[in-house]
Amino acid sequence: MTEDPDLAVAQKVLAAQPFSNLLGARLVAFGEGQATLELDIRDDLRQQNGFVHGGVVAYAADNTLTFAAGTVVGARLLTAGFTIDYLRPVNGTLLRAHAQVVRAGRSRVVCRCDLTAVDGEGVETLCAVAQGTIAVPEPPQET
Repeated sequence: MTEDPDLAVAQKVLAAQPFSNLLGARLVAFGEGQATLELDIRDDLRQQNGFVHGGVVAYAADNTLTFAAGTVVGARLLTAGFTIDYLRPVNGTLLRAHAQVVRAGRSRVVCRCDLTAVDGEGVETLCAVAQGTIAVPEPPQET
């Protein structure tokens, strides 16, 4: 079985992001209006109460929303904005973010993302939901 070339290209884009490398993020699915990003939960990603820091959860939402948008409009994207609702603290062994396109237009793509914590037995718990608008900038004008 060969790897999906679109996934392979998207994984190279993720690997070119120093902050994503610092967190250890992995893109595990990419295509057909959806993307899934995972990262192992480590002690250095936790806040003072022992839960995954909200900034790490927001990072996962932001990046996964943008990758999902990229499946339908290409790589030239910028996050225009997103909201996140934290439903419960993130704890477990893995943080999984799964985003899907809600609507794609010429200049904006709206996506939503579910963020789950996965425990050692593989049980997923929904911890946050996010919705974002991804901008598709116009190509630079030649002068």
